[in-house]
Amino acid sequence: MKARGTFEVKLNPIDSYAQGKHGVNLGRMSIDKTFKGDLQAQSQGEMLSAMTATQGSAGYVAIEQVEGALAGKTGSFVLQHFGAMDKGSDRLVIEVVADSGTGELIGLTGSMKINIEAGQHYYDFEYQL
Repeated sequence: MKARGTFEVKLNPIDSYAQGKHGVNLGRMSIDKTFKGDLQAQSQGEMLSAMTATQGSAGYVAIEQVEGALAGKTGSFVLQHFGAMDKGSDRLVIEVVADSGTGELIGLTGSMKINIEAGQHYYDFEYQL
């Protein structure tokens, strides 16, 4: 099955344990999202990032818990992110954490893709339930 729509995201820096060295900037941020479309939900999570001294090379990982309704079924689930950029070439993997679904979303599996066009965030979520 597929779910599509838009989302708004707010990222805010939060205190980090680790400090970057040798031209690497390590960061930690809170994530707050509002999803619209086939997924009507809110999420909260955290992101860890590393930006290198090389323009366009960085990486991030994140975990966010999504709560709301997917195609009219209510519950929550967790998304795990893995993002890598290599001199501007990027790769992003976002997947549902196994067995994280609750309520009517128990058993949810799937992966999400994100596109940004003219400042608007879009999601395409392929899932099984």
